[in-house]
Amino acid sequence: MDLNPNSSSWLAKLVDSGSYLVMMRMFFGFFTWIPATKEEGMEEDPIKLKQFVANELEDASDEMKSIIENTSLECIISSPLRYRKPLELLLWGNISKGNVCVAGDALHPMTPDLGQGACSAMEDGVILARCLGEALLKPGVEDDDEEYKRIEMGLKKYGRERRWRSFDLVTTAFMVGFVLRNDGKMIRYLRDKFLLGFIAWLLLRKAGFDC
Repeated sequence: MDLNPNSSSWLAKLVDSGSYLVMMRMFFGFFTWIPATKEEGMEEDPIKLKQFVANELEDASDEMKSIIENTSLECIISSPLRYRKPLELLLWGNISKGNVCVAGDALHPMTPDLGQGACSAMEDGVILARCLGEALLKPGVEDDDEEYKRIEMGLKKYGRERRWRSFDLVTTAFMVGFVLRNDGKMIRYLRDKFLLGFIAWLLLRKAGFDC
């Protein structure tokens, strides 16, 4: 997200694919940008990253500027954002094949607008363990072929259980980011006047998932 110094809500803008995420742990915020040619290699230089963020927030309050200035270089991290198309995930994307499956960011890479990346990865782990346990703990496993088939069926069940949840998270994160980054007068008005409370409720709702 791109911190917006002109917004009283201090919400942010989502930037399209190809952007980089800069995290500054001191205030647990993040800032995204799409590198221009002249900025190539900047993502590997914390000094340049810190200066870049400071320049972009030159109109911010003195308090915000001091947070940037007091953030130590070792606390600045840059990572490329990843994204998986929701329809691909919902309709034809593979989650498991044979005795192999994907989980975490390999399954549902999403923008950081929900704060659910690590949480959803833990959800994957809980459900994967349950599905495999149910498949393997049943009596009657007599040879390796039978065990392989049970693992395969357990992973397929895991995929069925995680597909819609993953689609929901990736799509919601994208849409929240779209609303927060939009500079259109109408969207900005609706966001600042009406949608902020709904977005806050949405963030809490997406966090409440029973594995």
